[in-house]
Amino acid sequence: MGKTTGFKEFDRSVEPYRPAEERVLDFKEIYTEHNENSLTTQASRCMDCGVPFCLSDEGCPVYNLIPEWNDLVYQNRWEEAFERLMKTNNFPEITGRVCPAVCEGACVLGITETPVAIKNLECAIADKGLEKGWFKPSVPKNRTEKKIAIVGSGPAGLSAAQQLNSVGHNVSVYERDDRIGGLMMYGIPNMKLEKSILDLRVDHMRTEGIVFHTNADVGGKGKNARDVEELITNNDIVLLTTGATKPRDLDIPNRQLEGIYFAMDFLSANTKSLLDSNLKDKNYIDANNKDVIVIGGGDTGTDCIGTALRQGCKSLVNFEILPQPPEERAENNPWPLFPKIYTVEYGHEESSTLFGDDPRVFSISGREFLTNEDGSLSGIKTIAVDSSFKELSGTERTWEADIIFLAMGFLGPELYISDFLKIDLDERSNYKAEHNVHQTSNPKVFAAGDCRRGQSLVVWAINEGRAAAREIDKHLMGSTTLE
Repeated sequence: MGKTTGFKEFDRSVEPYRPAEERVLDFKEIYTEHNENSLTTQASRCMDCGVPFCLSDEGCPVYNLIPEWNDLVYQNRWEEAFERLMKTNNFPEITGRVCPAVCEGACVLGITETPVAIKNLECAIADKGLEKGWFKPSVPKNRTEKKIAIVGSGPAGLSAAQQLNSVGHNVSVYERDDRIGGLMMYGIPNMKLEKSILDLRVDHMRTEGIVFHTNADVGGKGKNARDVEELITNNDIVLLTTGATKPRDLDIPNRQLEGIYFAMDFLSANTKSLLDSNLKDKNYIDANNKDVIVIGGGDTGTDCIGTALRQGCKSLVNFEILPQPPEERAENNPWPLFPKIYTVEYGHEESSTLFGDDPRVFSISGREFLTNEDGSLSGIKTIAVDSSFKELSGTERTWEADIIFLAMGFLGPELYISDFLKIDLDERSNYKAEHNVHQTSNPKVFAAGDCRRGQSLVVWAINEGRAAAREIDKHLMGSTTLE
């Protein structure tokens, strides 16, 4: 694939972000314009691998035909590359922006050289599709009489909806928020994913015949509650794609203090206010001129950093209980496993640019939230830990903070739907359903995405949604043509 000797002739080249000092002034996307000449050269580095591990079980979860569309980009056949990309991925314009590129970690070239910049190429192909109008609604020619309700409109729910609708089933999607998209809408900030892109695809799905219900809290008890039993009765199948939305807490003294927030509450409120009023309504948690601490690494922690910086925080520190990763793969992290190495993400770079230092402090654990005399949050007391998380005596320290965000991951789905349905849970409190089967202990109820597998990536959610759609179609019709 690509140029026969391209991997020998050319180095890895990744498209840059906008300058950090410029992009922290707005919530526009951090990405720069695609350079087609550079991308064509990068695509030429893709080798004619005997076994393309980029689309193996250690690589792309949706098994993107990466070598094929790399070769097509190298030949400047962009529309054909787009068609190949859409065969396996319902939302490449989203994964091309937010996926951590597990495919690159499994790239065969990465054994001895730097891997192909696959993520840039995927994003460029998808953006070319947006620019040229290659994304188009596809209305099924025939309809079945089968009705399917999908609870949750994140990447698992939307990919399942699109797949099931494509074979003619009647699909309704229920979302408890006021906009469709789940994690992609309110969990991922605008600087990583401009929401007009998501809105366009949702509009296409409406044209395709999918019915969306917003402000519909299935199994809830508030004013937007929708009855679970009614959904079960009125549909042939109910698919739960509710996500893993129960955050991990930090149960240390003074947790009740005002000023300590879960990361997703911070991110969601900011994005909603941005979309509703360009932040003029002030209906968000404001870090302006505040000393901020973010507890927890990962994408969510980085997004808290980026959002707090754009709000104008006074200082920023990021705690991570894990030790600092090595610069290169450790012996217990060989290719083609995803490389657990030290990286500087967009938020880290921005914080370093504004404040002079990388905001991260590794191998540290919170012991107590601290208060002022008036009972307000004043900071946190910490202690250093070793690689086994054992506290190291004599390393206690206090840190000033006006706001602390908890970005320590998620423990599984909220259970008010499963409690009503009495479906079985696994040992991690996720909905119990085997992967590539997806049927729960209730034969009319299927599950997919983070609510079934636990907190994971957008691309894994798409994998789950597609797999669940295939199994539902087979369950209803006796066979399936879905991939």
